[in-house]
Amino acid sequence: MIICGVEVVKKKRFLSKLKNIGPGAMVGAAIIGPGTVTTASQTGATFGYTLIWAIVFSIIATMFLQEMTTRLGVVSRMDMGTAFRRQFSHPLLRAITVILIVSAITIGNAAYEAGNITGGAIGLGTMTNIPVNVWGIITGIVAGALLLIGNYKVIEKIFIVLIVVMSISFVLTAIVVKPDIAAMAAGFVPKVPDGTAILVISLIGTTIVPYTLFLQSATVQERWKGKEGLHESRFDIIASLLGVMVVSISIIVSAAVAFPLGTGIKNPADMALQLEPILGSWAKYVFSVGIFAAGITSSMTAPLAAAYATTGILGWKQDMKSNRFRGIWAFIILVGVIFSGMGYSPIDLILFSQYANGLILPIIVLFLLLVMNNKRLLGENVNRTWMNIVGWIIFGITVLLTLNAFNII
Repeated sequence: MIICGVEVVKKKRFLSKLKNIGPGAMVGAAIIGPGTVTTASQTGATFGYTLIWAIVFSIIATMFLQEMTTRLGVVSRMDMGTAFRRQFSHPLLRAITVILIVSAITIGNAAYEAGNITGGAIGLGTMTNIPVNVWGIITGIVAGALLLIGNYKVIEKIFIVLIVVMSISFVLTAIVVKPDIAAMAAGFVPKVPDGTAILVISLIGTTIVPYTLFLQSATVQERWKGKEGLHESRFDIIASLLGVMVVSISIIVSAAVAFPLGTGIKNPADMALQLEPILGSWAKYVFSVGIFAAGITSSMTAPLAAAYATTGILGWKQDMKSNRFRGIWAFIILVGVIFSGMGYSPIDLILFSQYANGLILPIIVLFLLLVMNNKRLLGENVNRTWMNIVGWIIFGITVLLTLNAFNII
């Protein structure tokens, strides 16, 4: 009886933790955007299940970085932007930091937003005869309207609903296509066959997204009010990222079954069309709903993260209803809508956002490692030695991503 009672208590605690998932879900929604859908689809179509391990590796690396930002936000009550500004006491170093981060976040998130809006529009365009550029404008308006609510709890619930819809869509597709389980299991063993290096780097690059670090450090403060919430906040981000891993693997698996190996994907909507022989007439609707949910959630998180990062590093009040906060995210959405409506190919927009990611990521990771070792800001909660070792390894990987993005290696 005692054992049963303990099990019941553990189950209740676990369910309570699941109910408290929120900021992590927003990060998950940001990661599973059109870029991830496209890259994962391309990976499955070209090399089958071979690179599933790269998703697992990139999720683990992301967990370490997101844990740092979670700890920063919950313990110090500072978002990354504010922490970066306080890292340097010298006026010149501080000014350089502010200019560097604001510029990087503005350019990077505007690039992401164009791809996000286009991705969401592709999902709607596949289900209708309305042009993608028209849906792009509508997607931008919807994202702006939802952010205009200005209530964190409401916005968080919207994200959770959308990510559940997206997850069901992609995971259901992967189950229905009936993958080869043995071949799929072999994909978890790390190997880099000829011609796969670029896709490995791309998978890592679409998972470790710079702006999600700013987003997590700010939003955890909305949910947890002190150090006592650190355990739950860690569970939140780990559980959410495990969900991201399942969805990403599901996309790879679906593409591996739907496409002959070596097939190129020029448009995320190609997945919906290729699944018709397997899923029938429902194929385009099931997959397109997933693409749309991925696009609309990312279309909200990129501008929201930009607003948190910019207000934090400039020392402005972080109020979702303030004019400055709204002005920043509105600008990012506007730029995204303009570029998405200019007729650029979705793949080109997504590739450009990955170049922007390659430029920004090492800078953000380096600054984060400096902050996480600052006892003045974090006291006893600074990184331990083993965490720093992992962090510097991840930094090295981000440098490789940058060099590859600019064809240096």
